[in-house]
Amino acid sequence: MSDLPDFKVVEPSDDTMREAGDVLRAGGLVAFPTETVYGLGADATNDAAVASIFRIKERPTFNPLIVHVKDEFQAAELVEFNELAQKLAHAFWPGALTLVMKRKSDGPLSLTATAGLDTVAVRVPAHPVAHALLEAADVPIAAPSANKSGYISPTQAMHVLMQFKDGQGLNIIVDGGSCPVGVESTIIDVTSNQPILLRPGGVAVEEIEAVARPVKIDNTDDIKAPGQMKSHYAPSIPVRINVNPKDRQRGESMLTFGPDMPRRAAMNLSKTGDLKEAAANLFTMLRALDMPGIRGIAVVPIPNEGLGRAINDRLERAAAPKEGEIAGAPPKAHDPIGNIEI
Repeated sequence: MSDLPDFKVVEPSDDTMREAGDVLRAGGLVAFPTETVYGLGADATNDAAVASIFRIKERPTFNPLIVHVKDEFQAAELVEFNELAQKLAHAFWPGALTLVMKRKSDGPLSLTATAGLDTVAVRVPAHPVAHALLEAADVPIAAPSANKSGYISPTQAMHVLMQFKDGQGLNIIVDGGSCPVGVESTIIDVTSNQPILLRPGGVAVEEIEAVARPVKIDNTDDIKAPGQMKSHYAPSIPVRINVNPKDRQRGESMLTFGPDMPRRAAMNLSKTGDLKEAAANLFTMLRALDMPGIRGIAVVPIPNEGLGRAINDRLERAAAPKEGEIAGAPPKAHDPIGNIEI
């Protein structure tokens, strides 16, 4: 394929998957659905293509990317599996679990994708469109979430389109509908004999501990995998967490959870208190509340168990001061669509 196509949005089919695979092999960028969120994909072995991801996302180059592969065999060409990695891969792949493993020194991966680290984050997605794209491309796909760096992750093709209205270097968006999980994958460091949690996500810690030994929480400030920056997943307006509905401030909208919650100026993540439903709704509802006329988002406490850990992790990072801001300072004005300071 000599020339990359003009920016367009397509629905998944045999023909569009073949075209999207051709685009990736030619060094282009394709946004596609996974079970967790939409990814912004490039050939993970192509330095220039991977660099394009960082450019259009405005992402710090020290923040590594997740590499998506079609199966364990393709993963084994890139990384070194130990016994723990094999056990977790067998149990949770394909699925919403990313494993950080030692990168093969003679492997084909772009060092830009790994941020120069000797480890790489790898997963096998379960979404049929993602799997079809990996088959069509026949290359590992580096794919962070398909949004501007630090903003709310996309769970619908429209969210991607709102961030990259005219493509901005993105060639194709594959519209595969809403992502069923709705939060990013769990990331586990398996380079030692003990699993270390780097980011909670779509697979609960309790599920992992049922298969492997107890999970250790990473308490370092080192960036070993995506999603570890203190401010991340953030709307353009302030977020307050663990707020009693009675303490909602003027101009704030409430993000609630469970039954018997106020309806006025509120959206409810799950009226039945279902954490799976809440995770699927989280980013969509944060986006819906990030609009002119709303001064902030107040979120009620979310149970910190199961998928609640992932929800609370995203909310804590969304509520953290952005780079250059001071906690408690008045927020800068933002464009809620593009997350650009104005």
